[in-house]
Amino acid sequence: MRSKWMKLFAALFAVALVAAACGSDTSTASDTTDTGDSDALAEAQAALEDAQQAQADAEAAAADAEDRAADAEAAAADAGSDAMEDENANPLAGTTVTVSGPERSEAEAGALLAALSAFADENDMTIFYQGSAEWEADINIQLAAGSNPDISIFPQPGKLADFARDGLVLPLPDDVTAAVGENWSDGAMGFGNVDGTQFGVPNKNDLKSLVWYQPARFEANGYDIPGTLDELWALSDQMIADGNTPWCIGIESGNATGWAFTDWVEDMMLRTTTPENYDAWTTGELPFASPEVTGAMSAVLEQWNKPGAVFAAGGSIATTAFQANGEPLVNGDCMMHRQASFFSSFFPEGTPAADGSETAVDVFYFPEGSTGRPVLGSGTLAGAFEDRPEVWAVMEYFGSGVYADRRQVAQQELKGGGDVLSGFNTANLSADTSLWAPLEQSFIAIMQEAEVLRFDGSDLMPADVGAGTFWEQGTALVNGDTTVEEAAAVMDASWPSS
Repeated sequence: MRSKWMKLFAALFAVALVAAACGSDTSTASDTTDTGDSDALAEAQAALEDAQQAQADAEAAAADAEDRAADAEAAAADAGSDAMEDENANPLAGTTVTVSGPERSEAEAGALLAALSAFADENDMTIFYQGSAEWEADINIQLAAGSNPDISIFPQPGKLADFARDGLVLPLPDDVTAAVGENWSDGAMGFGNVDGTQFGVPNKNDLKSLVWYQPARFEANGYDIPGTLDELWALSDQMIADGNTPWCIGIESGNATGWAFTDWVEDMMLRTTTPENYDAWTTGELPFASPEVTGAMSAVLEQWNKPGAVFAAGGSIATTAFQANGEPLVNGDCMMHRQASFFSSFFPEGTPAADGSETAVDVFYFPEGSTGRPVLGSGTLAGAFEDRPEVWAVMEYFGSGVYADRRQVAQQELKGGGDVLSGFNTANLSADTSLWAPLEQSFIAIMQEAEVLRFDGSDLMPADVGAGTFWEQGTALVNGDTTVEEAAAVMDASWPSS
């Protein structure tokens, strides 16, 4: 570049000399002067052309340098933009979230993990799930030891409320509450609301007021579906008289043993007293010792204690796992089993449902009593123990329609595929219900037609009662180790004073 500017300067100097020579009156010989002037002018013009070319070359070089600088700056900007987009598109990358809960069967825990794994893969993160039959005890031990999971799935709103009031679980951020609330009714969200603050994310629902049976076996024996509670008890007596066992029953469930008995009591409460009394009972205003509650417990025990009324695969009701009643029903060891919609996951693989075949299982509504057509339901809620962006992302996902659909597809496949009953049900308004078998779709209709819909009572009570003395004393009642009056006194005494 410097040599080109020197050439330009030399050319301009030569032009100046030529101009000076042409303007002089001094000359020696005309031939010599003409020849010298011509040669000098030619050289000056050549030098000027060289200078002009040098200037053009310099300008081109400068323009090229500017273009290269602009390209480099644009490339740097693009690289920065791409890096920012990658960071914004995958803010969960490399994070880990731990989840615990009570679901542990191959179908239930496997499908839950499949749905979580899909979310983890999409976000380049890791999610661990640990299911336990002793969840109610385990979560207390983990919290006491400071080894709690990031998220846990609560089967009892009452326990979630206890933890919320003790400051052990965290309230949902407003944006998470808003996002989840778009997929659930106010009633469903309400079970995770504690004293006006949202702590729980609903993620599963079950219909409990169901009786499982085999239509072909009913037809072969001339039995009709009972429409009232009195007709149900009369049918049970008729079955005993015919040499058939009416009920398969088992209440064993690890540390949660007894909850199946409490379910029966809750359904009886809804059929023998008012919904207002049911609500008062779950909040401690109506004591267990009241005639309404002792009457409901006595009615259940009366039916179970009738000679020939119950088949218990484990030898006794209290030692028979609640899951162990599906195969005996299909085999004809009993005619009926009262259990929630999730029980479909415990029938032998390949068991047909409501298809008209000889071994197909179906359900009928646990009949109404004197209070209309009540329905008992339940569900699970996710609660968070840690405040991190990835934790809230998983919490929001639990409440989404995408989670519900993915879990349903996985659970149905784990149960054999096709139109088999998955055992997973949800009231998520964004779920694609066409993914469910027709029978499970009908569960939604039962809930929609319910004149009275109430959540599982023991799940609403404080954990010391609902998941404590109610289960424990219920088991003692079934074993004949205590009386209804004695059990009621223990349960009332265990109610928290504040």
